[in-house]
Amino acid sequence: MRLKVTCQDRLGLTRELLDILVEHQIDLRGIEIDISGIIYLNFPTLDFTALQHLMPAIRRIPGVHDVKTIPCMPSEREHNAILALLKALPDAVVAVDTKGRITLANDAACALLAESQRDLLRQPLGPRFRGVYVSRWLEQASPQPLSEKVVIDGEPYLADFLPIWVTEESGEQSLAGAVVVFKSAYRVGQHFKVMRERESHSFDALLAQSPAMTTLIHEARRLATLDAPLLIQGETGTGKELLARACHHASLRGEGPFILLNCASIPDDAAENELFGYAPGAFGHNTQGKRGVLEQANGGTLLLDEIGEMSALLQLKLLRVLQDGVFRRLGDEQEVKVDIRVICTTQQDLATLVQGGQFRRDLFYRLNVLNLRVPPLRERQKDILPLAQHFCTRFAAELERPRPRLSRALGDYLQHYPWPGNVRQLRHSLYRAISLLEGDELSLPALSLPEQNGLQGLDTLCDGSLEEAVKGFERLLLERLYPEYPSTRQLAKRLNISHTAIANKLKDYGIGKHSRQK
Repeated sequence: MRLKVTCQDRLGLTRELLDILVEHQIDLRGIEIDISGIIYLNFPTLDFTALQHLMPAIRRIPGVHDVKTIPCMPSEREHNAILALLKALPDAVVAVDTKGRITLANDAACALLAESQRDLLRQPLGPRFRGVYVSRWLEQASPQPLSEKVVIDGEPYLADFLPIWVTEESGEQSLAGAVVVFKSAYRVGQHFKVMRERESHSFDALLAQSPAMTTLIHEARRLATLDAPLLIQGETGTGKELLARACHHASLRGEGPFILLNCASIPDDAAENELFGYAPGAFGHNTQGKRGVLEQANGGTLLLDEIGEMSALLQLKLLRVLQDGVFRRLGDEQEVKVDIRVICTTQQDLATLVQGGQFRRDLFYRLNVLNLRVPPLRERQKDILPLAQHFCTRFAAELERPRPRLSRALGDYLQHYPWPGNVRQLRHSLYRAISLLEGDELSLPALSLPEQNGLQGLDTLCDGSLEEAVKGFERLLLERLYPEYPSTRQLAKRLNISHTAIANKLKDYGIGKHSRQK
């Protein structure tokens, strides 16, 4: 039986409490005192009559506020919680004293060391693995946490050695032993693999500082949780597949398969086999059957990349799958029912293809239930430098070299280049430049980007008045020339106008350093 006595912090109160227990001939098994004014008592279970006499006697002690029964002592609760936690942990955990002798081992540790806890207790831990001398580590003046590779029965493990310190009343700390956690190399590798997959497939992997991308990610997070078909449109290289994967992992199907079929990369006859699969013997007596991507994606998501390239026949068959959720493998009379979410991507304008008779109108409306448009990189100017920095860090790590700096001229040029290949072009250009770089700074010549053909957005100037068109052309011209002449004096000389006039125009249009001063 356990009692919780709430009382004042009064000298002699504990002695009076113990005197009452002696008076009632109660064998005290444990006592714990909390500095907040609580005393916990542990003694054998009393019958109802004895408890009726004990409780009022305790309440009559001056300074006692309340007394009640509790299921366990604080130390018991903590002990049971630790045991439950150790039992649930998949990693092997061993506690040792200051001599390196085992004082506790969880179930995983007993399995790893192939002995029961009873047999392991008081046995030295050091001789059971190779790689670290436990006793020498504990004999140091102030052992520090240590992570080392060790070998147990020929298998590699990552071992974390964590010292246990006890704070004395004087404030000094003394070593009470250590905890050692063993993690298999396979499990550590799996953890990193999952982390990399989650990181690359999550919305966090999509850099979004520009208003256009911030809006897109906000909409995508909301649409990802729905189960209706999703159409993602955008130019080549904008990251449509990355967005589709993020939507899949954020959906209720996130633990299910994610299967991709590129409709533009395979001929029509092969596409039908890939989509629906075929039954055994469909192409001859010795032909084995094959599951199509529709079956492989069952319970998850099917991504149809470049859906605009799909043939008319496949469009018709896909329409039935979307309507009824059933299809037949080639050469099979039995229908297969699947539960999938379809996400489609395209760089074409499907509405225009529908008007031209190149895409089925009914399929278009089936697929265009939810839609997202990924903006081209030229509409994401605030994202260009963060993306460039991200790629520089990533490629430098892959190539095992220091991360290069971006020159100021290159940074300005990157933000005003039209990027017809979008993020993919930026990524490939930086990878090539870093691979060939000699030194620690990326400059404009290192990138070797194709020359811009004309001024981006020139056609749109025809929509406004003459004054608007002149100002728009002036802005485009300055944006085009500034990266090559990154000072007001150089640019003024190039255009044969005054330095002050150029400075004012750059400030008005927010070009170069003037855009950062706003």
